[in-house]
Parts: sequence; C-alpha cells; structure tokens
Amino acid sequence: MAMNVALLRGINVGTAKSVSMAELATVFENLGFDRVATVLRSGNVVFSSKRTVPAGAAASIEAAILKSTGVQSSVLVFSAADFAAIASANPLLDIATDGSKSFVTFIADLPKNLQAPDAAALAPEVLAVGAAAIYQWMPDGSLQTKVPKSFWKQFDSPVTARNWNTVQKLLVLLAE
Repeated sequence: MAMNVALLRGINVGTAKSVSMAELATVFENLGFDRVATVLRSGNVVFSSKRTVPAGAAASIEAAILKSTGVQSSVLVFSAADFAAIASANPLLDIATDGSKSFVTFIADLPKNLQAPDAAALAPEVLAVGAAAIYQWMPDGSLQTKVPKSFWKQFDSPVTARNWNTVQKLLVLLAE
C-alpha cells in the first residue's frame, strides 16, 4: 500500500471553515482510501491507497470535502516519498532551533519567475526557495513575519504552510 498525505489549506482557522477531523477522515474513507489518520485540527490527513494516487486526486478530494462538509478548501496531495524529499531538502535546519517557528510552505507549482524578497529586509528571518517548497525560519514567530504579502501573490496554484513540528509528526505517520 502506498502512503500519502493530503494538506488542506485554511480549515479550522478561528471559526472559519470549521471541519471536524472525524468528518474529514470519513470523506477519505468514502473515497476508498485506507489507514486514514488526521493530525491536529489544521487539515493534515495521512492515508494509504492500493495504487498510486492519480494527479487529479486533489480535485476529487476537494469536491468530496465540499459536498460532505460545505467547506471549500484547496488540497495538496503528496506521496510519502515526495513529502519526505521536501522535508529532507530543508536548507534551514542548521539555523532553525525551534520547530514551531520553522515553516515549510508546500506548493503545487513554483512560479517560473518567482521574485524572492530581499534577504537583508527580512532579517532575522530567513526565507529559502526550494524546488517544491518555500522554507522559512521566523525566530520572532509567524505573526511577526516580514515577508510581504506580495511575495505570496505570485503563486497561481495552491500553497499551504506547516510548521516543522507538524512536518515531523506527518513523517512519522507516513513511515508506519
């Protein structure tokens, strides 16, 4: 069985887009996935599939979530191997001393002419653009980020961030 992770964007943030994890797990089970487990309330689902999850699976999952819960959420789906590769490519592990302040922003497609913000203007934050993710170290916390909103507006496809602690929890479940 192939292990996978689905990352939902923007659910259970405050009172908006409220989805119970039991209901979310049921959506995945009804789609025919096995070994479904949710992690935290922020839209992390680890699941197995008898065969490789097709490229269009994210759209099918989004539609099923909307139908079942009434909540629209972008979904990114990664195989266990792809998720692990994104995590292991994190270039900031030597400086990120607190997993709650180190983030990986998962992306569906990296824009061809992505303009990263000036590194000096971000200090003490650090932002690194990888092949399949954006890595951030925010020692003052994510609410105090200096990354301008205009940076994120360059992305036409869905993006969703997870802190390093959550990434590690997902890696453990994917390896089981």
